[in-house]
Amino acid sequence: MNSTLTELVRRLRHLEIRIRKAVEAQLQGDFHSVFKGTGLEFDDVRLYQYGDEVRAIDWAVSSKGHGTFVKTYKEEKEQQVLVLLDVSASLDVGDGQRRKLDVARDIAGLLALSAARQGSALGLFAFSDQKELYLPPAKGGRAVVALINRLFGLVPASRGTGVAAGIRQALGLLKRRSLVVLISDFIDGSYERELTMLAQRHDLIVVQLRAPRERQFPALGIVPLRDAETGQVRWVNTSSPDFRARIEAGADRQEAELVNLCRRTRTGFLALSTEGDFVPQLVNLFRHRQQFGRRG
Repeated sequence: MNSTLTELVRRLRHLEIRIRKAVEAQLQGDFHSVFKGTGLEFDDVRLYQYGDEVRAIDWAVSSKGHGTFVKTYKEEKEQQVLVLLDVSASLDVGDGQRRKLDVARDIAGLLALSAARQGSALGLFAFSDQKELYLPPAKGGRAVVALINRLFGLVPASRGTGVAAGIRQALGLLKRRSLVVLISDFIDGSYERELTMLAQRHDLIVVQLRAPRERQFPALGIVPLRDAETGQVRWVNTSSPDFRARIEAGADRQEAELVNLCRRTRTGFLALSTEGDFVPQLVNLFRHRQQFGRRG
């Protein structure tokens, strides 16, 4: 590895160790359960017995005329992991020297290190309004280093956003039940149907990235504002109470809608800011996942 990549891996490993120690200290448990399956997977079929639930009947097998069969399941021992990462231009926003994209990359990188430590296969699908990078789930240190190298070196070809399209493409790639960590700022619309489908078919965690100035814009007077994705420029009075109220109300409404959607689909949700230390919040998410399982 070159020196830059070595330093990057060292920094991410330090974050991963902090999370692992915190989880283990608080739970007196094992960090590997973050990547264990928390649901059931199909195992086999057997003949229907009195008392079996009708919804467990495998109609395709039963229709062959050899009797009525029901599906049986076994506990998932390990899930493959897919990080579904938004890399559109709106993630270039941040405060100081830390952008939403920087936080997103750090989370993806430390998840990759953690998965490798526990022997889990982790992949990456990065999207804007098109596929930007896909690395199929793989195990081992070499796969992690390659993922981190490709992720941090990625220059998206498009500046647009398409959360719904990104989810649809990921659904087409996932051939088995997986743990999916969807990381985005969700500055987009019309993705509710796709997110619901993803939550129904897979074990989903949603991470929303925020920059404080997207909610509380600095009062700079009349200035030109450029849309990071469309390039459109408009002049606005950033000191106007009406403008500031609209910005804050819009951010609050967007987050509330996402939170409600995750609540309806019983999906894990975490909001992270570009300011401050995100490690304690990740620890809380993983602790909840260990204590209560996916649908706790």
